[in-house]
Order: sequence, then structure tokens, then C-alpha cells
Amino acid sequence: MSVASRKQTRPAVTRPRTEPKPEQTGQPPASRSIRLSAPRALSLPFAFTLGLAAFGLLSPVRMNPRLLWAFGGAAAILFAWNAVLFVAALRKSRTLTLAILLQKQHYLQACAQGSVLLYWGWYWSPVYDSAYLIAGQLMFAYAFDMLLAWSRRDTYTLGFAPFPVIFSINLFLWFKVDWFYLQFLMVAVGFAAKELIRWDKEGRRTHIFNPSSFPLAVFSLGLLLTGTSSITWGPEIASTQFFPPHIYLMLFLIGLPGQFFFGVTTMTMSAVVVTYLFGLAYFAVTGTYFFFDSYIPIAVFLGMHLLFTDPSTSPRTELGRIIFGSLYGLSAVLLYPLLANLGMPTFYDKLLQVPILNLSIKLIDRVARSEALRAINPAALGRWLAPRQRNLAYMSIWAIVFAVMSAAQGVGDAHRGQFVPFWQQACAENRSYACPYLEDMQATYCFRGSGWACNEYGALLAQRERDLGGAVEAFQKGCGLGFPLSCTNINVVRPGGTATFATAPPTLTDYPIILRGTKGPITDSTPSTLYARACEQGFPGTCGQGGGPGAP
Repeated sequence: MSVASRKQTRPAVTRPRTEPKPEQTGQPPASRSIRLSAPRALSLPFAFTLGLAAFGLLSPVRMNPRLLWAFGGAAAILFAWNAVLFVAALRKSRTLTLAILLQKQHYLQACAQGSVLLYWGWYWSPVYDSAYLIAGQLMFAYAFDMLLAWSRRDTYTLGFAPFPVIFSINLFLWFKVDWFYLQFLMVAVGFAAKELIRWDKEGRRTHIFNPSSFPLAVFSLGLLLTGTSSITWGPEIASTQFFPPHIYLMLFLIGLPGQFFFGVTTMTMSAVVVTYLFGLAYFAVTGTYFFFDSYIPIAVFLGMHLLFTDPSTSPRTELGRIIFGSLYGLSAVLLYPLLANLGMPTFYDKLLQVPILNLSIKLIDRVARSEALRAINPAALGRWLAPRQRNLAYMSIWAIVFAVMSAAQGVGDAHRGQFVPFWQQACAENRSYACPYLEDMQATYCFRGSGWACNEYGALLAQRERDLGGAVEAFQKGCGLGFPLSCTNINVVRPGGTATFATAPPTLTDYPIILRGTKGPITDSTPSTLYARACEQGFPGTCGQGGGPGAP
């Protein structure tokens, strides 16, 4: 028998269709390897480091001494590392290899994350203002990754891998410019963890942790323990990501390509559904919303699409991925009240758990393959389908689920929890956490310049005897903003909480502030539009108002 014949008749080793590869088509058809002398190879990280140092010439960097030191210090460390590696490589006459590998997993994820940054930045300008900082992190990431790889072995794989890491980190946490050196340190921790913390996973040596979620979790824990969240833009990031219109739909759509190619639909879908069902149950019991202004906060929804869904650090079984996604959703539900009760910022609720989940994937796969769960294993269904056909089937189910949730305002821009009338009614009925949340809403709107909100906030504080001094300050501010009843109510505040405070409907000056909910600023503030919004949100006496002369 010829060699060719033996090759044709030799049985192929294939994976069962019941458990498709998590990184299906993640590898390109070919890669190019270039063998280089040490001077030529190390000129590449040198060039990236030089590019990083050049950011010191930019005006925003040059004008801030601490930011300048952050860029200069990071560049100096990389230059020194490059020099040491250069000398060591020359002494050992090393030949270094540059392997060019453009993985679909990396560039598709980067495109999705970049799209979110662009769309979000259109409605919140600090994203665009920080573009040079993101570019600087990319320069740092490439140089650091190359130097770390060539310090440990002779081959570095060049591709788009740093892009999804940097974009993902910047979708969830930035340090303010005075503390920006910590941003470089966070990036370094992510790439070091990917290179150094590894295990054997089904016969293959691979990294344990998602290289973006691991540093996010580590630094989040450090910020919580030290009480220094104020040196980051974390709270602003979590809230302003809801500013763009139809952002839930946008995230759903940009997640589809990755779900098709890498089979991560079950993780995202299970995380979303479990969180949503918990929210429905919570509302049925309490009459209020667990996350107050949504069933699933937009930053958590973003994490369910673009943070924990790395196929390399998730289970390989279909049932395992459903369990993995469900655990992510449930952990966000558990972390949110835990952080709130500890007096800590709640925006970490989607960041802290991912490394723990990454560590659990082998156990999750063992449980998913157990005899006890065979009856509910979705891998038993549709065995005849090819992997991508199965992905399409799951995507179709997910599309139906998302459409139903959108129609029911489970996700979307018009959730009732954003709006004052719902919380006024809930507070009047003494529902769980309703009055404290209403106070927070009115305080926010008062700070933004609504005299009506200041009056309502002052009345809430005084009637519940929360802070009589604060009530007086709120009435004084409302008076100064031109809401006349606040001027009267200043003299009514007294201990005992039995006074009756004068109230009136909001004015056209107040509506652009109080009608936005937790979305971005209202751009169309014509009277007819404002009254239509107020009517939709449930403000009394606003339906049918034309906004002409004599309007309140």
C-alpha cells in the first residue's frame, strides 16, 4: 500500500459534534514566521517604546507633570528592559523568530469593542478626549508583550492580540490622569498573567485567566480595599455607557459575529436570562427594581457580551458554557447588594468574579459531562448539526429571547425605573428602598439645576427627618433657581416632621433635567416634545399639553 493510500484510509481523529470547539475558526489558514538576528528583532519593541515616549510631546501630556512622568517612566522601563535583553541575546548569539498570526478571535473582538468606544464617545466626549491615552496603552502593550515573550523564548507571535485587551480594559476602568501610571501597570499585569499563569487544558498548555478581566479584577479589589475608587473614572464609565440611544440593541448586534464564529452565544444568553428572571422575581416580591433603573445595568450587559466571553478561558462543553454564563449573571446579582451594604461602589459587580470563574472551568466541564446532568445536556440535541449550524441555532434562540425582552422593556431605553413618577408612587406605598432612591434622584436633579427637584428633595428630607439642615439647603437652592414655593418652605422646616410643604408641578425649565432619567442630555427641548415625554413617564397633568402660553 502506498503512503498516499495509507493516509487516505487512516481513521481521522475528530471531536464529537455534541461539543464543538470553543475556538472554531479562531486560527487563520496560515502564518508567516521570520527568523531575525537579535538587533533586528529587538528593534521592533524599541520602535513601539519610542512611539510611547513620543506621546510626551503631546500638549495634554506635556502640560501635566504626573502624566508626563507616567509616560516617561513606562518608556524608560521598557528601554532598559530592551537594552538588557539585547545584550543577553548578543552574548548567547540568539536568533529570534517573529511569527505573524492574525487570529479572527482577536480582530473580531477588537472591532466589536472599538465600535462600542466610538458609539459611546459620540455621546460622552471624555472617551474621544482620551483616545491618545488608549493609543499610548497599545504602544506599551505591544512593547511589553514582545519583550516578555522574547525574554522567555525565541518566538513572539505578532497579531492583533493587544487590541481586545486594551479596548476591553478601557471599556470598564480608567485611572485619572494624575494616577495614569497605574493604567500601564494594569496592562502589564494582564499580559504577565497571560504569559506566566498557565495550565494544561485538555492536552494543551494555555493561559488560565482572561488577560483583560484578570487585571481589572485585581485592581478593582485593590481599589475597594484601599477606598481609592475616586482616582478612577469607574462610576462615570458605568453610568455614561447608557447615554447612547438603543445601546442594548447595539451591543446585541455587535456580539453576533463572535457568537457565530466562537460559539459563545450560550454564555451571553444564559447570563442575561438568569439576571432578567431574577429581576422579574424581585419586582414581583417587592414592587421595585433590584438594579433600580433597569433589569440589567448597561455596564453589566456589556460585560455579558465583551468581557467574560473569551473562548480561550471558558468551558468547552455546551452545558458548561450555560452554567458559566448563569454563574456570571448570579454573581453580579450577589455582588451588587454586597458592595452596596458595605458602602462600596457597586460598579465593580461585573469585574470581580471573572478570574474565579476562569479558575472553575475544568470543574464546570466535569460537572457538565457527568451522568447526573446528561438528561439536560443540550449537546444531545441536534447531533447531526455542524458546529456553526449549532451556533446559528443558538443565535436564533437568543434573537427571539432578546426581542421578547425588548418588547417587555426588559432591556432598552424606556425602563420605568429611570423615571421619577414610578419612584414617587413606590415611595408613597413604602416599597423597599423606594424613598432613599427617590431622594438620590431628586438630589441629582437638584444638583443639575432643577428648582422643582430641590423643593421635592427638601420636602423628602424634612418629612422623613433625614437631614433638616440639608432640607433647608435644598429649599434655599430651589429658591435661588427660581422655584418660588421653595422660598416659602424654608420657613416651614422644623423638628417633628409634621409640617406640610407646598409643592407644584415641574416647569418647562425643570423638564429637560428631570425627564432624561439616566440617559444622556435631552437634545429636543421644545414644549410639545417635553410634555409628550412627561406624559409617557407618568407626570400628572401633562398629557395633551401643547406647551403654549400659560403652560406651567
